[in-house]
Amino acid sequence: MQAPDLSPVRARFPALQRRLDGRALVFLDAPGGSQVPDTVIDAMTEYLRSHNSNTHGAFATSLETDELIAEARRSGAAFTGGDPDEIVFGPNATTLLFAFSRAVARELGPGDEVLVTTLDHDANITPWVMAAEDAGATVRTVDIRDEDATLDLDSFRANLSERTKVAAFTLASNAVGTVTPAAELVRVVREVSPHAIVAVDAVHIAQHRALDLHALGADVLACSPYKFFGPHLGILAARRDLLERLRPYKVRPAEDVVPDRWETGTKSHEALGGLVAAVGYIASIGAEFGETAEGTLRGEVLGGMETIRAYEQTLSRRFLEGVSSIPALRLWGIADTARLDERTPTFAVRLGEQHPLETARALGERGIFVWDGHYYALALMERLGLQETGGAVRVGFCHYNTPAEVDLVLENLAALA
Repeated sequence: MQAPDLSPVRARFPALQRRLDGRALVFLDAPGGSQVPDTVIDAMTEYLRSHNSNTHGAFATSLETDELIAEARRSGAAFTGGDPDEIVFGPNATTLLFAFSRAVARELGPGDEVLVTTLDHDANITPWVMAAEDAGATVRTVDIRDEDATLDLDSFRANLSERTKVAAFTLASNAVGTVTPAAELVRVVREVSPHAIVAVDAVHIAQHRALDLHALGADVLACSPYKFFGPHLGILAARRDLLERLRPYKVRPAEDVVPDRWETGTKSHEALGGLVAAVGYIASIGAEFGETAEGTLRGEVLGGMETIRAYEQTLSRRFLEGVSSIPALRLWGIADTARLDERTPTFAVRLGEQHPLETARALGERGIFVWDGHYYALALMERLGLQETGGAVRVGFCHYNTPAEVDLVLENLAALA
């Protein structure tokens, strides 16, 4: 689809109006957590102001909280492509993956194998490695390709066997922006080990592409609303039969029904209100700018995410064309503008021998906010040989950034070089 002009949405993000010493700020830190629209702020405030209560009480605010949780599950389902009773809430994706992996560990044993990848955020590596260690299972690690920091498909196939019980991989790298061929990976896993649990990390890609748990054929999908314009919260979308079969760690009074049995303690109800608003915001982009299935939240979410994808590719192309003219700048990941479908607008760069923290600090002083370090993609930074010298500078664009901001960061990188 032709990319629309999404600049009108910027007015909905209060943080984007902020000035520092009279200077407009450029937020390129979205891979670590995006800014939020006014509707998310309003929804969270409204819940705390007028509806704040715990659940299952025989009075108005408690009943309203029960309904908010149900609405949040419907919104989470519309966003992930799962069903409402397949949506589990928690404080963040890392915590949810640890909890889920502990339950999976009950079914692992010596001789079983767990597959992880070098491309992943550590939240989709260490929980499975520790589960394997606890159960006496073996860990297999999939490598990347040196030339473009993409997943090595030959390595993926070589590390699978009929003994594979868990295959965990990311849908997109939060460090270098690589989008994995997820559907093909799921197909290969099913061919080699049909009953393996496929756990995908959707935290990074959720900001940039539509999710679909059922169409992908994965068993478990983790994402975090604070990466897609919502509050700090985690979502685990998992197949209902799996949530019913596995035995979670829970307290006795907690309900033993799906999905509640996977949620420990009281949820952040105000954050659930923010999630509903965040999904509604994405749907509004579909309704206003995209081609949507009218009358369905899921259709408008898909339209919104496709609109975002098309717009962000224009930013990626502009940035990649610009960095090629800065001799001192090195980029890790896909640099070919003909392969934009294979990456998100998240870029790992370094300027000569300059420490990434020094580059990030210099850009920050100019009002350009970027991350430095490993961003918890520790295995990848070690594999690329960057960890010992400070990792990389992460420049992360999203749909509320503009072509003018792309040009500004390129100008400043060139000046620093």
